[in-house]
Amino acid sequence: MVKQVGHIGVLVKNLDESAKIYQNFFGATLTEVKVVAEQGVKVGMLSFAGGPNIELLEPLPDSRMAAALEKRGEGVQHISFDVDNIDREIASLADKGVEFIDKKARRGVEGMVAFIHPKSVSGVLVELCQKD
Repeated sequence: MVKQVGHIGVLVKNLDESAKIYQNFFGATLTEVKVVAEQGVKVGMLSFAGGPNIELLEPLPDSRMAAALEKRGEGVQHISFDVDNIDREIASLADKGVEFIDKKARRGVEGMVAFIHPKSVSGVLVELCQKD
């Protein structure tokens, strides 16, 4: 079952500069930064006093994410929903006709993730995340 919006992923040119904007304007705290080479990104998680986090995604050179940034520019990349049991959610949503990019959960920044194809959710890339 979906528990809440966990984070909103934002594709950015420069993670450090973008983090400073969210920190200075909105009081966000940069809680972690890590490189996820298999996904082609450097990731920074911003937390707030309340509400979902913002995940800043800076593409690594020559990655699929770099191509996406070049094509679409900076902006919202995905919305992530926290779930209790990702395998059960994938099966349940697939039974309802939802099309997945990831047919099976895989390791993500915060835990196991699976992405739903945007054409199943009104053009929005949606991530399901079962946190560690």
